[in-house]
Amino acid sequence: MRTALIALLAGAATATPHVAAPDAAPAVKAGVNAAAATLPPFAAELAQMPMISGASGWRGETGEAGWALLATSGSGNRQLRRWNYALGLIGEGRGADALGVLDVMQSSDRDLGLVAPFLLARGVAFALVERDEDAVSALAAEELATNPEACAWRMRALAHAGDAQAAVRQVNCALPAINGRSPDARAPFVLAAAGAAIDAGQPGPALAWLKLFGDQDPHANVLRGRALVATGDPQGGKLRLERAAVSGGVEIKAQAKLGTIEAGLATHSLAPADALKQLDALRFGWRGGAIERRALEIQLGLANEAHDLRGQLRAGAALIRYFKLGTKAAPMLAELQAALAAALAPDSGVPLPEAAGLYWDYRELAPAGAEGDALVLRLAGRLQDASLYARAAELLQYQLTRRAQDVAQGPLSVKVASLHILAGRPDRALEAIRTTEQPSYSDAMRHDRKRVEAIALHRLGKVDAAMAALDGLPDAHAIRAEMRWQVKDWGNFVTENALPAPRAGLSEPAQAAILRQAVALAMLGREDQLGALRARYAAAFKTLPSGSAFDVLTHKVGSIDPAAIGAAMTAIPQASPAGAAGDLLDAAS
Repeated sequence: MRTALIALLAGAATATPHVAAPDAAPAVKAGVNAAAATLPPFAAELAQMPMISGASGWRGETGEAGWALLATSGSGNRQLRRWNYALGLIGEGRGADALGVLDVMQSSDRDLGLVAPFLLARGVAFALVERDEDAVSALAAEELATNPEACAWRMRALAHAGDAQAAVRQVNCALPAINGRSPDARAPFVLAAAGAAIDAGQPGPALAWLKLFGDQDPHANVLRGRALVATGDPQGGKLRLERAAVSGGVEIKAQAKLGTIEAGLATHSLAPADALKQLDALRFGWRGGAIERRALEIQLGLANEAHDLRGQLRAGAALIRYFKLGTKAAPMLAELQAALAAALAPDSGVPLPEAAGLYWDYRELAPAGAEGDALVLRLAGRLQDASLYARAAELLQYQLTRRAQDVAQGPLSVKVASLHILAGRPDRALEAIRTTEQPSYSDAMRHDRKRVEAIALHRLGKVDAAMAALDGLPDAHAIRAEMRWQVKDWGNFVTENALPAPRAGLSEPAQAAILRQAVALAMLGREDQLGALRARYAAAFKTLPSGSAFDVLTHKVGSIDPAAIGAAMTAIPQASPAGAAGDLLDAAS
């Protein structure tokens, strides 16, 4: 039906005197053929029409008569008939159908988006389908600022969105349009105004407006109950809430339950812990809308009073994730960010695993920009220092994929991949590197990423691929030698291992390279090369702490006992000749 309606609106045959609602397929064909026709501009004509300022403006032919008028329209009056049809749909409360008509109109004349009556109609249609933000945006035109009908619908949309203060500010402007309606048509606006007034801390006016409703009206009784509680009459309020729960539907019962919890807290007859349990039970059965939002706001207030950090974060995060909070959002987010940052500080007293869990559960609350990046980097560093590599990698993986951009992904990808390797997950290390490839990295950054990629491949047992990944790196020989050493590939190790020049004051990595060479030559039984190594470096090792180890390891094979060889192996300096890459290979082994 909706497809047929839009197709017919796009352009209908002009020879049919009377048309009932057609089937969708023929209408689509006719609409597609006619949609290409250029219609004369309608925006100026609409702008000259009397402005809608009350409910009486929403009148137009719909139903079978409306279809007939649309079907017999020509290019000269098609937009006008569409407009009248849309007005009738709004008058019947059919917001979704009205939006379809208005969209078709605007597709034929973009200037309609500048015309106040058209924006008013779109805003009302949006409000009818509870697209509150779109409604407020459409109704924000300067020409509609003091229009009573626009104020009435703007108030209703703001109240439904939870922006109580802004909604109350529209009431005076909206009164002529609200009072001009019949009692039944007036009710949704008055109830919205009363609810907003209560939420804005003005229960007195709300009670006065609610006198327009019967004493047994369940929706009015819910609001009366809340207003009475707010004015200091919790007993009277509780009675009204109980009456509403008896006669109201599911939503009214949920509102009444929430109001009863508020009354219990106000009279101190309900302990905060019990209130939290009841609020959790209420939210379990009711999700979304003003009811869950108010429940979460109460939970947040109770958590703040109890200094319950996790409760604060849980309720606050849900509010920020799922609800549009208007002006409340920024201060609430700032408070939550400060609480989260304090919990993640090293001196907070919160155990490290719990702190990491808090960040992971509420990471969208972390501060933006450099402050947030520094926060997570500090936490990841603490996790790494505690050998909780997988947890640290998870935190930084989120930074890598959600927050880091462009070249900033380069160094972070190396860090994430290294942590994945240390956590025993080289496959995820490869993924972190390969999914962040960019042509804008510097040569130094590309080399760092290639080193980590090669180590991940080596850990996966893909030795040839790991060696190939090192091609072109300035320290490729040292890393390849480290890999050969790790797997005890002695023959290739002695070929790859780069030996330093013999000199006094050899560094620990240089000592390690020489002593490892001695071990590999001994394992291969190469007595002549071992003797040459001894002759070349004997003087350099004479004054070093590792000199005795050098002496043992460079003796002729079989001339010393295994225990001495074991002790000498232990004395080899731990500093890897391959630098950080070697340390990562060694730590991950």
